[in-house]
Amino acid sequence: MPTHRLCSENLSVGYENRLVLESVDFRVAEGRLTVLLGPNGSGKSTLLKTLARTLTPLRGRVLLDGHDIHHHRTREVAQRLGILPQSPSAPEGLKVRELVGMGRFPYQRIWRQWSQEDERAVSEAMSLAQVTEFAERPVDALSGGQRQRCWIAMVLAQETDLILLDEPTTFLDLKVQVDLLELLVRLAHERSRTLLVVLHDLNLAAAYADVLVMMRAGRVEHRGSPDDVFTAANLKQVFGLDAAVMRAPNTGRLVCVPALGGTAARGTIREETPA
Repeated sequence: MPTHRLCSENLSVGYENRLVLESVDFRVAEGRLTVLLGPNGSGKSTLLKTLARTLTPLRGRVLLDGHDIHHHRTREVAQRLGILPQSPSAPEGLKVRELVGMGRFPYQRIWRQWSQEDERAVSEAMSLAQVTEFAERPVDALSGGQRQRCWIAMVLAQETDLILLDEPTTFLDLKVQVDLLELLVRLAHERSRTLLVVLHDLNLAAAYADVLVMMRAGRVEHRGSPDDVFTAANLKQVFGLDAAVMRAPNTGRLVCVPALGGTAARGTIREETPA
C-alpha cells in the first residue's frame, strides 16, 4: 500500500460566503502521479491550493508528514513541498538561470549564501527540465512551453519530494502538453517524486495518471486507477458528458469520444469494456 506524506482530514474551504470544499478527506499517493479532474467550480484548484498552504481551511486540517501544515514554518514547508500555480509570471528580463535559482530560497540564510550545493541543484534541475540551453536567455523571450519547463525547473531546484502543479498545460499546444506530461511521469517513476496535478484535458489525464481523482461540487466523487475511474458512467455523472470510453488501438490507453447530436442515446456509440 502506498504511504501518504500529504493528506487532508475533514477539509472545508470557502471564499467569503461561498463554500467550495466540504468535508474532504484526501490522500496524495507516494511516488506517483495523481491527477485531479473536474468541471469548472468543482474545487480541484481550491483543494490543491489548500494542500499547499496557500489557502487556510474553514474546518479540518492538512497534514504534512503527520503534522498540521500550518504549524510548520514557511521555510520548512518549502523544503518539503513545491508548488507551481496557474500562469506564473517572471519579472521582465529575468534570465532562466536566475529564475531557476529562485527555487533555492528555502535554503538561503544570512550566514549561508549561494553555495556549490545550490549551483549543483540548479544545474541538475535545468537538465531534468531540458532548459539548460536557455540558461542565459530572458524567460519572457521563450515560447510558452519553454517558459513552463523553466518554471518546473525552478520547482525542481527546491529538491522537494512533493510537487503540486495547478493546470501546468493550460494554453499550450498539444505536443507541448504531451512533452510536459512525459516529463512529470519520468519525475514520478524514475525520480520517485510525488506529484499532484490539476488538469482539464480528460484524455491526457487518463493517459498519464497513475491515480485519477474526479471531483464535483466540492467533493471527491471517484478515485483510483484510470481503468477504474475513467468510465462512461463516471464522465456522465461528474461532467454531464455523454461519451464512449475505449482503448486507443496504437497505445492501449483509454480515450473518451463524446457523443454528438444525441447519437449515444440511439446506440451508435457505446462504452467498450477495458481489456
